[in-house]
Amino acid sequence: MYEDRELTCGDCGQAFIFSAKDQEFFASKGFQDPKRCPDCRRARKDQRGGGGYGGRERKDYEVICADCGCKTTVPFEPRGDRPVYCRECFEARRR
Repeated sequence: MYEDRELTCGDCGQAFIFSAKDQEFFASKGFQDPKRCPDCRRARKDQRGGGGYGGRERKDYEVICADCGCKTTVPFEPRGDRPVYCRECFEARRR
C-alpha cells in the first residue's frame, strides 16, 4: 500500500526518504507528512528540551515488581499504596 517516497526538508533543504513503514505509522496516528528530515527533527526536539517531558529530565525510580519480585525501574514515583509491576507483568495483567 505504501511505497518509500523522497521528501525535501523544510529546514536544511536536503532530500530524505519517507519510508513506507514510517508512512504507515504516521497515517495510523493521523499525522501529516513530516516537514523536516530526521536529523532536523531530532535537533529541533533537543532544542526544545527533549521530548515528552516539557523540558524536564525523565527520572526513573527503582522498584521491586509486586508480581515476580524482580528489580526494575518505572518513570513515576510510586506512592506506596498501590502495587508496581515490571513491564512484563504489567503487560500480562493488561491482557
